[in-house]
Amino acid sequence: MAETHTYDVAIERTGNLGSGTDGYRSFSRAHEVLATGKTPIAASSDPAFRGDPARWNPEELLVASVAQCHMLWYLHLCAVGGVTVVDYEDRARGVMTMDANGAGGGRITEVVLRPEVTVAQASMVDKARALHGDVHAVCFIARSVNFPVRHEPVIHIQ
Repeated sequence: MAETHTYDVAIERTGNLGSGTDGYRSFSRAHEVLATGKTPIAASSDPAFRGDPARWNPEELLVASVAQCHMLWYLHLCAVGGVTVVDYEDRARGVMTMDANGAGGGRITEVVLRPEVTVAQASMVDKARALHGDVHAVCFIARSVNFPVRHEPVIHIQ
């Protein structure tokens, strides 16, 4: 039997302004993402959908999950593959395309990862670049989504 893992989170609405959802403009989209033993994440909807720009929105969290999973698997593959990574940053971008029918729906159509990786030695650059291509086969999140995840890595030498 396959091993399974579970991930329990709670979403708690904090956006009732006194009249509930009696109108589209009458409630805040504010909520918190909670998990036992963790700091709450202040969240809302995208500002384009009446959300609070100071809070995380689901689309940002999805893009962050893709980027985090890629980084963690990449670091693992580097560690076991003899590439010493001394720094890693990513400026990921997700693209959401709205439905053409105007019904208000949309979907994430692409995530582009732009990792900037610093390796310990010049001899590691080619392998460091190539390992980004191996991540998609093992990254839990990238394997679970139905949109392409591209990467445009830049490799630096310490």
